[in-house]
Formats: sequence, structure tokens, C-alpha cells
Amino acid sequence: MSSSPPASRAVSQPRARVGRWLVLLRLLPRAGAGLLTAAVVLNILIGLLPLAFIVWMSVLLDRLPEAQAVSGGTGGVFAALLLALGAFVLQQLLAPLQAVLGEVATRRVDGQCVSGLMDTALRHSPIAMLEREETLDLLSDARGAFDRLLPTPGDAVGGAIALIARYTQLLGAVVLVGVTLSPWAGALTGATALVLRFGQRGSLGRFSDLYQDMAGKRRRIAYMLRTAGGTEAAKEIRVLGLADWFRGRHHQDMQGYLDPLWEGRRRILMGPFVVLALVGLAGGTGVLLLLAGPAARGELSLLTLAVALQAVLIPMRFGVYFPECDVQTLYGMQSYDSLTAFTRRAAEENAATPDAPGAPASPTGQGATEPAATEPVLAGQLPAGPAAGPAPGAADVGASALGIRFEDVVFRYTPDGPAVLDHLDLEIEAGRSTAIVGLNGAGKTTLVKLLTRLHEPSAGRVTADGTDLRGLSGTAWRRRLAVIFQEFNRYELSLRDNVTLGAPEGAPDPRAFDAAVARAGLEDVLARLPKGPDTVLSRQYEDGVDLSGGQWQRTALARAFYAVERGARLLVLDEPTAQLDVRAEVEFFDRFLTMTQGLTSVVISHRFSTVRRADRIVVLEHGRVAEQGTHEELTALGGRYAELFRLQAERFSGPVPEEAR
Repeated sequence: MSSSPPASRAVSQPRARVGRWLVLLRLLPRAGAGLLTAAVVLNILIGLLPLAFIVWMSVLLDRLPEAQAVSGGTGGVFAALLLALGAFVLQQLLAPLQAVLGEVATRRVDGQCVSGLMDTALRHSPIAMLEREETLDLLSDARGAFDRLLPTPGDAVGGAIALIARYTQLLGAVVLVGVTLSPWAGALTGATALVLRFGQRGSLGRFSDLYQDMAGKRRRIAYMLRTAGGTEAAKEIRVLGLADWFRGRHHQDMQGYLDPLWEGRRRILMGPFVVLALVGLAGGTGVLLLLAGPAARGELSLLTLAVALQAVLIPMRFGVYFPECDVQTLYGMQSYDSLTAFTRRAAEENAATPDAPGAPASPTGQGATEPAATEPVLAGQLPAGPAAGPAPGAADVGASALGIRFEDVVFRYTPDGPAVLDHLDLEIEAGRSTAIVGLNGAGKTTLVKLLTRLHEPSAGRVTADGTDLRGLSGTAWRRRLAVIFQEFNRYELSLRDNVTLGAPEGAPDPRAFDAAVARAGLEDVLARLPKGPDTVLSRQYEDGVDLSGGQWQRTALARAFYAVERGARLLVLDEPTAQLDVRAEVEFFDRFLTMTQGLTSVVISHRFSTVRRADRIVVLEHGRVAEQGTHEELTALGGRYAELFRLQAERFSGPVPEEAR
């Protein structure tokens, strides 16, 4: 609830409504000039046709007595009837075309808005911003509209176009009343209609503000429904008998959402409804009194009386809800507000960061451009992507491998939170394999996030071949990386797509695909797929196949190796074998370290025993380097690494013999 005084709200609310309509008017041209012109003309015509029907029906009524009194005087009656009928039929024929043009305009605007939302969310939004609740609420409402859970910005455009017919009809009715009765009657009719209209829209707008304030509750309800109705949690829900719990929790959350919503609806809408009903009654009574006097004195012809009576009814019905316009314009613009607020927040956070990779796209997808690549070229670095020429193999990448340094790096997820990385100094040598090990919470995954520039250091810097990463375009830097995260994505796409997404620029490279599959040990999986590499990796599609956890992990590894084949210079694997058994894990690392000789690679692991062959092992503890060296050096040191290595080895094989320590 707002704490601002009533006088302040009385000024700010109309101002906000005017501002929202100005934004909507600026959004209209996104539908296209030709389509917009055709839709405007069509809606004006649809607004005028009911008035034509009123006029010609009134003419028909006026001519009936004369036709009955004069033999052969029915020609004028039939002409008026045909014209009235023509106006009615033409309106019915044009109504579907009105809906078609509105739908096309909706699709065009929504297409641009979806592009802008995806571009901002996937490219220009700092990861830290996407982890905050207020941002997730905005994104939920913006994304919910395009999931058709709410009206979209395109719906708002379509609704605004449809309003043209309504206001054309109102203006025409006011003119008819003013001409047939009196200018005062026309003015009173129009004023009453506008008071009813703006009062009704104002109440709906206040209810919309209440609805928007409850975005967080809607997001929680959507999560519960998505979890209970999805396939990922189905097995655990059934085994643990959680169905009743989810049903009860959903009922509880819905009550917590609907009770204040209904209470607010009654509070916001009940009073204005009574007031507006009285205004409509007073205005309608006044106009009818202005009509009754001349009619009683015989000063009005039957034609004038019929036109005035029918025309008066149009404005008097103007305070009702318009199903083709009201929800669409109000809630469609609310989703657009969420989209623009999300985009603006991303722009502000990027502007506050000196190394911002580029301005976010506009909500309509316009101007989503990446700045020119003016960043320094890293020493020995080849261009990324298809323009890089033949993809280097394991034996010829050393000349362009990257050397990385963390220099006195401090990182906190929140300004007042604990330091996850605490004055970290670390060198990742070019062309060599570096294994980073440590217990959970040591800062291993956070280190990867900084290396990939999903976050920026709170203090200190990260450099590549001596160049501060903050001086580089984020997009250009990430093209030099091949990364697999511990929680990697499982795309419901073909195996070929799952692998080649590692370097999506340009056409897929069959040679690089084959090499990546071989490196990841996926040949046996590929051989069993019914459609080969074009098999969709999901049972939810015809001929689709689901993979085991270990097979999915190899697929993600192949995606990273494909990026290497296409020119990536730094390979980062965050817990790459978490879903493999111990034997498969050892085999993988032996194979991996052999095939990536000469390439700068970083392997994050909490299992000490599987990274023994790495060129260099770094032990992280409490956000700092506790020890570093080769396996032999660290075990001989008898420190933290040797202790944890021995403890983990004993879990699988009993006490470690002295000679193996």
C-alpha cells in the first residue's frame, strides 16, 4: 500500500495514466505504418456504421406514416431500410477484419518485444542482477505475458487500435445529439460519457497497481504449479508421498494471494461503482429532460426524436467495461512497464560498471547492437568463431594459449556479505592444465564466475596475458572460452545441436563435431541413437531418447570441446565428472589431460584423487590459495592437500599404503 497522502495520489495517478498512454502511442508505430493506417481507417469506419444505421432507421420511421397515407410512397421507406440494413451488414462483415488486423499488429509488436527481452536477459543483464528478488519479479511478469498468462504489449497496441472505433462512435453520437436536440444536450451527453469512462478506467488502473504489487506471490504460485505438474520432480514426489503436501501448500499460497486481492478489489471498485452509477443516472436524466420539453411541445419531428433517443443511448453505455480494449491496454502496458523496468535496470547496472559490454536492447528489440570490438588484442590470440580458420588440434594450440592471473582479488556477492574470495593471488599458466581443488564453500565455482565475467571482482583484477578483463568486451572475451558448469543445461534438442551450441556462430562444422564427440567419449552413445546425431535428447518427442546422468555430462563436455575445436583458447571445467563413477572419472581425466596438452585448461574438482596428473594443483581454502604445486610436491609437503587426498582415498580403498602417499 502506498503511504503517500491522498492529494499527492490524486495528482500522481492521472499523470501516470497520461504517461502510460504516451508510451503506448510511441509503441503503436512498431506495428508498421501500412498496417496501422489500414487498422485506423477500418476502426473509424466501424465506429461510424452504427451511427449510419441509427440515422437511416430514424428516416425509415419518419417516412412510414407518409408511406401509409400516400399510395405508392413506399419507395423512400425501402430505400431507408436498404441503407440501414447495408450499414448493419457491412459492420458485421468488417468486424472479423478488425480482429485480424488487431491480431497482426499484436504479433508484430510482441515479436519485437520478445527479441528485446531475450537479448537483455541473455546478453546484457549482469548475473548478479538476475539473482535478486525484485528483478525476478519484473522478469516473471514480463515473461508471463509472453507465455500468454497475461496480456502482452502487443495486446495493448491491438486494444488501443480497437478503442478508435469506440471513441469515433461516441463523437458521432454527441454530434447527432447536439444537432438534433441542442449543443447543451450534446455537451452534457459527452461529458457524462467521459466521466463514466475515465472513472471506470481509473478504478481498473488502481486495481492494476494492486495486482502488480503481488508479482512475488504469483511467482511462488507458478513455481509450485510448475514443480508439481512437471516431470523432473515427479519421481521424488511420488516416492516421498508429497502430493497432499503440494496440494495443501498450493491451496495455502492461493488463499494468501486471492484474499488480499479480493479485499482490495472490493475496496477499490465498490465506492467508485456507486458514484459512477449516480453520475450516469444524473447525466442521463438531464439529457432526457432536455429532450422531453421540446418533444412535449411538439417542437421535434419524428425523425429528430428517433435520432436523438437512439444517439443518447450510446454515450450512456460508455462507462461499461470494453472487452476488446480495457484489459488489453491496461495489463498489456503493465507487462510492458515490467519489460522496460527490467531493461532500464540492466542498462543502469551496466552503466555503473566501467567495463559494461554494451547497452541493453530496447524492449522492442530495436537498437540491440554490440559496440565495435575496440578492445586490446590479447598476445598471440586468434580470432574466435568461424573466421578463425581451421580449428586447432591439441598439438598446435600452445602458441595462442592464454595466461590468466588473479591479482589480489576480493569478491562478495553482496556489499555487506562475507568475502568468498579473500585477496586471492593465482596464476593459471598458459598452455598448461591447472586443477583447482578444495572443500565445498572454498570459492571454486565463484572463481569460475569471475573468470567468465558473470561477476566482476569487488576489488583487485583478473588479467589475460596482462590485459585486465574489464577492458574487454564481455561477449568477445567469452568467445575465447569453452566452459562447462557443474549445473549444465540439458537442452531438449538433437545431439548435434547440444554439441554445436558450444560455438553457435556460423554453420555447424562436421569435423569439429566428430572431434568433440570423440574427445568426450560419446561415440558409443551416438552409435545407439535411432536417428544418429539428429536424435532429440528427450522422450517427450517422437523417436526421442533420454540420456543417463553420465551420458548427459559427456554431452556437455562435448559442447565445451566443440568450442575448443572452433577456436576457444581457454577450457574451464567446473566439476565436469560429478555424475560419473570413480573408474569413469579417472579414465576421463587421464584422457582429458592427454588430449588437451598445450591448451590452457582449468579443472575445478572436490575430488583430489582424480586430478593427480594435472600440471599444477591449487588448493583453495577460505577464498585463498592454501597450497599449490604438482601432486608429488603437495603430497611430499604433507599439508592440507596430502591430508585430504589420504582421507578421500580411504573412502574408496581403505587406508592408503605409505608408499602411495
